[in-house]
Amino acid sequence: MPTFYGIDVTSSLLLGTARYPSPAILAEAVRQSATDIVTVSLRREMAGGRSGGAFFEMIRALGVRVLPNTAGCHGVSEAVLTAKMAREVFATNWIKLEVIGNHDTLQPDVFGLVEAARILVGEGFDVFPYTTDDLVVAERLLEAGCKVLMPWCAPIGSAAGPLNPMALRAMRAHFPDAPLIVDAGIGRPSHATAVMELGFDAVLLNTAVAGAADPVAMAAAFAKAIDAGRQAFGAGMMEPRDMAVPSTPVIGRAVFA
Repeated sequence: MPTFYGIDVTSSLLLGTARYPSPAILAEAVRQSATDIVTVSLRREMAGGRSGGAFFEMIRALGVRVLPNTAGCHGVSEAVLTAKMAREVFATNWIKLEVIGNHDTLQPDVFGLVEAARILVGEGFDVFPYTTDDLVVAERLLEAGCKVLMPWCAPIGSAAGPLNPMALRAMRAHFPDAPLIVDAGIGRPSHATAVMELGFDAVLLNTAVAGAADPVAMAAAFAKAIDAGRQAFGAGMMEPRDMAVPSTPVIGRAVFA
């Protein structure tokens, strides 16, 4: 059972709420995913003439914990201000911190990320930082007071799956006691299973579900895939071998002259 900032959750799937075909489909996808936590972008929902208030009320009605995020922020001051606004709207100290550094890859500005994390932790926030798979950056985020790390496995929305499994495996080994959530780049249920088999605590998804032809069915598929990967890791998987090993014993076999 994952634990984030002292809160136990029953599901290892965190689900984003952007880009669904309709609020009704979003609501049913959340139900089918069995998630405990949904992410919401304050900037996205309050922009473009959308009825932000009605949207937020619909999210509250789902009975799940809200993890607001600072999606779209490209600087420290912008991210900090957005986080403070989100705390007022959702009455939570949880914040998924994004400080984007590159417009094409949406790669985090890791320097600004650490700075913003330090400020927000000092303001009483429980920070979930969206970061790269770099161990040194992860160390700095933990030193800044973050108690959860959210490394990407590929660029946001790319659906490329884990591009560097070795780096993700190293992060899990290097931080055995820190809750780790793979965030960004997951495109298929098999991708989610693969990262959960590495020992990660959870996966955060949005585009892979919202962009599917049937988001509700895809949400259910991801829930099963993530559970399978988590159970496989806990069961203790065989390591790959360089040669065949017979499953049937050779000793005691019948010999015909």
